[in-house]
Amino acid sequence: MNKYRSDNVLSADNQQERLKKINPWYIVGFVEGEGTFHVALHKDPRMKQGIKVIPEFHVNQSILRMETIEAIQDYFDCGYLKQNHIQREDDDTYVYVVRDRKDLLQKIIPFFEKYPFLSNKGETFNIFKRITSMMNNGEHLTKNGVRKIVDLAYKMNQGGKYRKVKKEDLFL
Repeated sequence: MNKYRSDNVLSADNQQERLKKINPWYIVGFVEGEGTFHVALHKDPRMKQGIKVIPEFHVNQSILRMETIEAIQDYFDCGYLKQNHIQREDDDTYVYVVRDRKDLLQKIIPFFEKYPFLSNKGETFNIFKRITSMMNNGEHLTKNGVRKIVDLAYKMNQGGKYRKVKKEDLFL
């Protein structure tokens, strides 16, 4: 028996080894419950069309189960981890975030095309994929393109139900 390795299948070492070999379908299932595809929209006069468009992939988890989102981050080899809702003292969650468009286009989107969702999260993913592709083609730099992107973004995640800014207010 190796003195540095436990034969206990529940040991921390074995748990870390299992997570390094995370199953892609586990990631899909985890994202079904704890993940989101989001397109942040902010009025920004520095942007050509006055609106900043930021596509984001998020996965949330309690600090008690950080190893799960760390394993997902390791799998994709991109993005970053940060405390979620840092201003709320009672929130112990962390979030894995991927914002880099290249990583979204080359790693995240192809992964979920290969391993599709079973739920209506697939619809949101498809809109997210379309918006990211539109941005890659420079459509967010045109008035018509940014309007299409905003319209699509407000169809995501239950029709924009949780958005703080009304769609019309972005164009005022």
